[in-house]
Amino acid sequence: MCRLSVNINKIATLRNSRGGNIPNVLKAAIDCQEFGADGVTVHPRPDERHIRYQDVRDIKEIITTEFNIEGYPSRGFIDLVTEIQPDQVTLVPDPPGALTSSEGWDTIKHYSFLKEVIDEFKANKIRTSVFTDTNHLLIEGAKKCGSDRIELYTEPYATLFPTDKEAAVAPFREAALFAGTLGLGINAGHDLNLQNLKYFYRNVPGLLEVSIGHALISDSIYLGFENTIQLYLQQLS
Repeated sequence: MCRLSVNINKIATLRNSRGGNIPNVLKAAIDCQEFGADGVTVHPRPDERHIRYQDVRDIKEIITTEFNIEGYPSRGFIDLVTEIQPDQVTLVPDPPGALTSSEGWDTIKHYSFLKEVIDEFKANKIRTSVFTDTNHLLIEGAKKCGSDRIELYTEPYATLFPTDKEAAVAPFREAALFAGTLGLGINAGHDLNLQNLKYFYRNVPGLLEVSIGHALISDSIYLGFENTIQLYLQQLS
């Protein structure tokens, strides 16, 4: 069974656009849990334009489901993660100022950097995941860096899916099979939605977790938050 982790960054973006505490990010985290999601994901950035560092601290105190913190491993991010001790940290190569994630790590070029960061997290007994493309050499690089899992960057799949499902999923299926031979766990995320999630799940072996935010929060505007989470869970059943 693949786990659904809901990224609540967009809830924080809406809150921050007006100040105050509406919508309430902590309530959103609790609701994700109560509505059946298997985890909550946050992606704090240095400018705190959506999730704030204090949000991360507060969420840790109120949820019992899996907590995944993703982001670029700056010193401030590393210190936050080691303080919070989440279930999982996902390393994403989006430097400060990036609008969103747009590629996986070059785990060969950044081997020394990633190895040092992952060693620190593992010393704190935090499961690590590295955001990667489907390139087998880069997946192997994630393993050499010491990562427990990879998170496959799925925007290329989502882009091609409407015109050629099989061509879209094929490199991800092969990447997952290869990662499995290395003993890496497999997560996935970016642009997965109600239209393309089920096909991805059924055709990518060993998928452990998907992290979905933008599409799920957008769907909830029309479908309701609880109903939307249930619809996404149905795609993974």
